[in-house]
Amino acid sequence: MDKLWSFSSRSGDIVDIGSQQWEEEKDNLHKQLDDLIPLPHVLEDVDCFLNNTKTTNSISREEIPNCVVVLHKSLESMMDKYNRGRRGRRSRFGQDLNDDNLFLDAVDRILKLSTTMSLSGFFLDKTSSVLEKVMIILENDLCAILHHPKSKTFRPTPPPVKSSSFGSLQLQFDLQDERESLRSNNLVDEDDKDGNLLPTFSTEEIFVMNKIATVMINAGYHTECCMTITNFRRNAFKNVMQKLGYTCVRMGDVYKMQWESLEGEILTWNKAFRHCTTVLFNIERKLYNSIFPNQPSISHGMFGDLARAVIINFLNFAQAVVLTKPSSEKLFKFLDMYETLRDDVEPVITLINGDGLEQCAKDLAYEMTMTKHGIIKAVVSMFYDLENSIKGDNERIPVPYGAVHPLTRYVMNYLKYACEYKVTLEQVFYQYCSDDYLATIGHHYVDDSNNNKGTSTSTADIQNEENNDKTRDQNLDGEPNKSPFVVQLMTIMDLLDENTERKSKLYRDMALRCVFLMNNGRYIVQKIKGCVDLHESMGDNWCRRRQTSLKFHHKSYQRETWTKVLQCLNPDGLHQQGNKVSKQVLRERFKCFNSMFEDIHKTQSSWMVSDEQLQSELRVSISALVIPAYRSFMGRFKHHLETGRHIDKYIKYHPDDIETLIDDFFVGNVTSMPRRRT
Repeated sequence: MDKLWSFSSRSGDIVDIGSQQWEEEKDNLHKQLDDLIPLPHVLEDVDCFLNNTKTTNSISREEIPNCVVVLHKSLESMMDKYNRGRRGRRSRFGQDLNDDNLFLDAVDRILKLSTTMSLSGFFLDKTSSVLEKVMIILENDLCAILHHPKSKTFRPTPPPVKSSSFGSLQLQFDLQDERESLRSNNLVDEDDKDGNLLPTFSTEEIFVMNKIATVMINAGYHTECCMTITNFRRNAFKNVMQKLGYTCVRMGDVYKMQWESLEGEILTWNKAFRHCTTVLFNIERKLYNSIFPNQPSISHGMFGDLARAVIINFLNFAQAVVLTKPSSEKLFKFLDMYETLRDDVEPVITLINGDGLEQCAKDLAYEMTMTKHGIIKAVVSMFYDLENSIKGDNERIPVPYGAVHPLTRYVMNYLKYACEYKVTLEQVFYQYCSDDYLATIGHHYVDDSNNNKGTSTSTADIQNEENNDKTRDQNLDGEPNKSPFVVQLMTIMDLLDENTERKSKLYRDMALRCVFLMNNGRYIVQKIKGCVDLHESMGDNWCRRRQTSLKFHHKSYQRETWTKVLQCLNPDGLHQQGNKVSKQVLRERFKCFNSMFEDIHKTQSSWMVSDEQLQSELRVSISALVIPAYRSFMGRFKHHLETGRHIDKYIKYHPDDIETLIDDFFVGNVTSMPRRRT
């Protein structure tokens, strides 16, 4: 509303010639009536005057009744009282509720006089001057309440679920419930219980602000009232963000940050942003609706403006982060940012749209969708970066003792942790691969066809449902349908397989090459089986193929290591003519076996098999292969050497000794030496 008395000569030089004399006469009358007529009676008389006078009538100075003059003087007297009471106090209002109501009622009658009556020039000037002074008092008092609220701590109530909408609005806030909710939300350090809280107001303060706002709006001071509240609340938000550790970081500073520092900033950004969208915005919306209960367009507009400013500030940081150089180590923090935008900001935008602020909602939706798209591109590029890291691994030094390659450990742990974000990554890759993704920007939050109810369905929700359907459906052979993210996983696994094969060729010992392949293959399979999401993505058939590959490498190891050893225990060639055993050949066979077994023991005791099950399987298979053959050979031919000297020089080991020595294999013990039973 425009200031309806602004056409008066507030600052001009025009003065009614008889105004001073008229004022003196009326002032004498006021002094006589002021002590005799209570203000409530004066207000009743003014109401009667307003009801009995047509608004089209021009009221001359002589026709103005005494009750109007007394009303002006009473209001001026009350303003003097409030100004005197201001000293040493934060607020003029709230000291005497009856006086406050009378003051505001008097202002209301003055407003009606100025807006409904065609008053004379002097009296209109007088009314305008009084109202200007009143507005100054009200605005200053509004500032005092906003700057020094009585209730300085507010324990906010988080929503019951991660992405819940805001609940019904209430004038009074339940401080006890909010205190408990903040503790459970764990957003504020317990050692600083009052530090990270948004200042709010008592019921009395909200009541006073409501009365002040109503008067200022009716008087045409809508802009001043809203700007005063907005400025104080934005500063309060800024202070809370600083207490939460979040400060506005310039884009140029973001680009210069080391990742360790930027990682901490992202963590703070996520916590602060979630706190705003799930807690502080709810508080703020309730506050505006409490101050402006009868002006929903004003309260919704103020909340929308505040939410827009805060969200844009957060989005600017996110947009700067996604422009930094992508690397695989940044993946998880970027996904955290994406989930914050998806889960916590989209409901706020939908809420704003439901308040009738379609353009504000569209602007925010566009900015947020562009930010999400930047994160999506960065996330996908991080997986490409991981691919390039695997392809570019040209290390020519083999891993000692055939152990699991560090790259294998890194990639598998990386994928395992990535699958903790599987639902999010399914959405990210689905959107990235969608041909019409860019066409959805700015259009999927506001649905004009729903009678402006504010209901909307984000593409993320639709795509999530589609991806869940795809994950549930499987082919007849047990393989899951391959979503874009699963295709990406399989691409990385194929590259890792190729890298492992290349690395295995660095070993000259074929048996050690097989152990290396078994170590890495077993590690991969165990990681996949240990992660439900990763297992579901790769499928049972993939795991079975890997198990088959492991068995092949196991057989190859046995062949490369023990074929020649077992040839020493072959009875062929021991018999001379007449079916007599050649002791010389028999001695050479035992010596050859001892030498080869000791060499293998010394070598393979230093080899490393960290997986206990694989280690046990290898030892069991060796024992099953060697010990029966050795026991049979020794039992069959030992007596041929017992008549000679130095039998222990040739038959050095009992079968139990062999079994004990086999238990030394694959422990990574480089100082291991053969041991015999005594």
